[in-house]
Amino acid sequence: MTPYPRHALRLEQLEARGRLRALAPGRGLDFSSNDYLGLRDSIELAQSVSEALARGVPVGSGGSRLLRGNDAEFERLEAEAAAFFGAKACLYMGGGFQANQALLSCLPMNGDLVLHDALVHASMHEGMRLGSAEQRSFRHNDARDAAAQIRRWRERGGKGRVWLALETLYSMDGDFAPLADFVAIARKHDATLILDEAHATGLYGANGRGLAPSDCDVPMIVIHTCGKALGASGALICADSVVIRTLINRARPFIYATAPSPLMAAAVRCALRLLQTQPQWRNHAAALRQRAHQAAESIGLRHSGSQILPLIVGDDPAAIRLAQRLQAAGLDLRAVRPPTVPRGTARLRISLTGRLQPRDIDTLFSTLATLAPELTP
Repeated sequence: MTPYPRHALRLEQLEARGRLRALAPGRGLDFSSNDYLGLRDSIELAQSVSEALARGVPVGSGGSRLLRGNDAEFERLEAEAAAFFGAKACLYMGGGFQANQALLSCLPMNGDLVLHDALVHASMHEGMRLGSAEQRSFRHNDARDAAAQIRRWRERGGKGRVWLALETLYSMDGDFAPLADFVAIARKHDATLILDEAHATGLYGANGRGLAPSDCDVPMIVIHTCGKALGASGALICADSVVIRTLINRARPFIYATAPSPLMAAAVRCALRLLQTQPQWRNHAAALRQRAHQAAESIGLRHSGSQILPLIVGDDPAAIRLAQRLQAAGLDLRAVRPPTVPRGTARLRISLTGRLQPRDIDTLFSTLATLAPELTP
């Protein structure tokens, strides 16, 4: 008999609804991770870590960065990343969730408004929950709705700063934000843009710098996560120096967290160098996208032009069954279910990762056409 009967009941209820989650190792062709360039197990990143160990970079940090955990490797990375992304300053943190939580719990103040896309990541919601500013959502990728919400807020007496939070590329639908429209809104309403580049960094923009506009004339904070296309872990917050200093002094997820391994900073430094000197990684990813888009169109599967293609199933148990059948065929896809996606839109999230080859794309779509013809008209 478990001492936690109510928790056991909740697990049973999740299982009955097809939403019970469990950890499973990766097997077969990788169509589910975020390793978009294939850097995660690259020789180059492994050598960078080995070389860092050889020159005395420690495995662990030993504490928070405000105590003794501020290794010189972090500061090298931040200087190089600021130069690479064209930012005034940069702060390296343990992960994208921690970075978004820190930003949105710390920077927006009482009397401000955080206006966010309806589909932003859970990490942003967690930061807003912990913060003191008012929060509202606008319809996904709907700049007109965002502008209307700001006007209504001002008309009702809102006087603080507006923080406009969105992702440049959304992880579950694979669609891009209309950034020019949101820059115009930020300019008109004197708002700060918070742009999460998690799924764009490394793939898009000059040398993989992402989709955030360069030489932008509005205040902008950009988050580049390091555990996806960059193949390592952590996150880089690029912003004005006042923002970075404020986070160092006031952001609890930064102040009270043990710093990440300095070896990860060395790996990220290597990944940024590869983006600048070895375009073949991005070129291969672009070729995979082109092939997958053509294959998707041939079977009637919608896509938005990115490396993420959602295959909407709808029913939670049906999504699990289809994922299991594809895994049995050697294709590692996973079912994504509510609350990660809206109710009734359970799906397989097809992710084009860097170690795939063109023949693997063909295998996936021919198998899909056989196993799920009703989903690919």
